[in-house]
Amino acid sequence: MKEEKVVHSFPAFYQKDSKILILGSFPSIKSREANFYYMHKSNRFWTILGSLYNVPTSTLDEKKQLLINEKIALWDVVQSCVITGSKDESIKEVEPVDIKSLLKKTSIERIFTTGKKAYNLYYTYLYPLTKMEATYLPSTSASNKGNYTVEELIQIYRQYLIEGRK
Repeated sequence: MKEEKVVHSFPAFYQKDSKILILGSFPSIKSREANFYYMHKSNRFWTILGSLYNVPTSTLDEKKQLLINEKIALWDVVQSCVITGSKDESIKEVEPVDIKSLLKKTSIERIFTTGKKAYNLYYTYLYPLTKMEATYLPSTSASNKGNYTVEELIQIYRQYLIEGRK
């Protein structure tokens, strides 16, 4: 694959009452094709959230309903960049999203990033604008399978998304 300039092709998913914002770095090719977040079949994001909240996540409608019910917003740190395929490590020439506009429209209290690249990009480009701390969550990408099992990811995500609410 060759590197190319790509623009984020679909909006943030949020409701006015969203309290949690989960930020990725930039959507994969499969997510861009599907116009929604974490849509590569080997990405474990929806398996993890479905398990945490004990709901099905097979269809796009089920995924969206889970986010609405749990007051979770999804977006990415990067609005446009030069990237090779779906490889986070290749991201350069970053134009960040307009996070301040999203924060004004929602009730976001906590921000999480999925993966090291999203975390580093958040602190480079968005933290100076928000002054809101972000919590790092391990990537759910298939490229991270060697580091965490699904069960380990469920435990980590539970600790922050469920137990952290108390």
